[in-house]
Amino acid sequence: MTPQARVQAAIEILDAVIAAAKGGGASADRIAADWFRTRRFAGSKDRRAVRELVFGAIRACGPVPDSGRAAMLRLGEGDPALLSLFDGSRHAPAPLAEDEAPAEGGVAPVWLEAALASSGIEGVDAQALLGRAPLDLRVNSLRADRDTISLPEAGEPLAALHGLRFPSGTPVEQWQAYERGLIEVQDGGSQVACLAVQARAGETVVDLCAGAGGKTLALAAAMENRGRLIACDTDRARLSRLAPRAERAGASMIETRLLNPNREAEVLADLAGQVDAVLVDAPCSGTGTWRRNPEARWRLSEREIARYGAIQARLLDLAANLVRPGGRVVFVTCSLLDAEGADQAVGFLARHPGWKAQLPPLPAGAPRGAGWRLSPGADGTDGFFIACFGSPC
Repeated sequence: MTPQARVQAAIEILDAVIAAAKGGGASADRIAADWFRTRRFAGSKDRRAVRELVFGAIRACGPVPDSGRAAMLRLGEGDPALLSLFDGSRHAPAPLAEDEAPAEGGVAPVWLEAALASSGIEGVDAQALLGRAPLDLRVNSLRADRDTISLPEAGEPLAALHGLRFPSGTPVEQWQAYERGLIEVQDGGSQVACLAVQARAGETVVDLCAGAGGKTLALAAAMENRGRLIACDTDRARLSRLAPRAERAGASMIETRLLNPNREAEVLADLAGQVDAVLVDAPCSGTGTWRRNPEARWRLSEREIARYGAIQARLLDLAANLVRPGGRVVFVTCSLLDAEGADQAVGFLARHPGWKAQLPPLPAGAPRGAGWRLSPGADGTDGFFIACFGSPC
C-alpha cells in the first residue's frame, strides 16, 4: 500500500469506529481486524501503519468526530507530512478543501472532561489517560519468584511485589514461561488492587465480579493455594476462561459460580455471614483504561455513569451480606470518576453503620476520599479507585 492508501484505509476504519461508538457496536480493535481480514493485499507493515494512524487519530480527538476524515485531519494538524498525502491520487484521500475543519481536540467529550476535572483529573493527569500503556506481568508466586525467574527479556520491577514491566507489544504469550504458567499479563495497578484484599492462606474469599479471572489468580497466589476462593460472574463465556488459566497457573483451589443478574444473592445464600473477604471489582465506565481502549470515552453518557453507579452500590450491599463479623469488603473500579469511587465509598458507609474504611498501606497511589487512587499520570498504571471496608465485630 502507498502512504496515501494507508491514510485512506485509516479513514474508512475510523468511519466504522465512529458509527460503532454512536450505536454501541464493535470495538476499534475488532473493526480494524475485520477490515484487514477482507483485504488480503495489506501486508503486516501496512496493517501496523494503518493501525497507528487509526489509534493516533482516536487519541487526538476529544468529542466524537463527525467523520474519519475529520479525525485524520485532527491528527494531521501536528504532522504536515500527513496532510500532504491528501492529494487525490489513486487510492488517496481527496484534496483538502479551503474551509475544511478538523475534528475537535481534547481529552474527552466536554461533559466528561468536566466530570474528570471535578474528580481531580485535569491537565497533565488527564492527558496521560490517552498515552500508550506498557505491558505489565505478574510473576506467579505459586510457580516462580520475581527475583530469580529467567525470561527472554529483563523487565522493570514494579511497586507490586511480583510485578514486571515491559514495552508494549512484547510477545510474552509466546514465551515458555507464559505457557508454563510462571507469568500472567496483569496491569501493575490491578496487582496493587489485589494487595488491598490482604488474602491469606486458609481464608474464604469471594471474587464477586471475577470475569476471566485475572485478579482471582492473583488472589490464589496470595493465598498460597490454600483455603477457599470462589470466583463469580454473570457472564458464562468470560467465567469459562478461568478454568484453563487456573490449571496453567497451578491454582487448584478455585471454585466458580455463575450468577444470575439481579438475583446473585440466591446463588450465594449459603455463604451469607461466613466470608472473610469479598472483592467487588465492579462494572464501571473504564475511564482508567483509555490508554488501551481510547474510543471507549466516545461511548459513555451521563446516564450510563449513573447506571454503573447503581450497579456498584447494589453489589457492595450484596458483598456486605456475605462477610462475617470482622471481615472485609474491598471495592475496586477501573475508573477515575468520583461517582464510581469516592462517592460510592461515602454511600456505602452511610448505608452500613458500624463499618469502617480501613485500607491497608499500598505501594503506589494516593488517598482519595475514604479510599485510594492510582492513575496513569501519577503512577504509570491504569486508573483505579480502591476502598476497603471492615465489618463490625
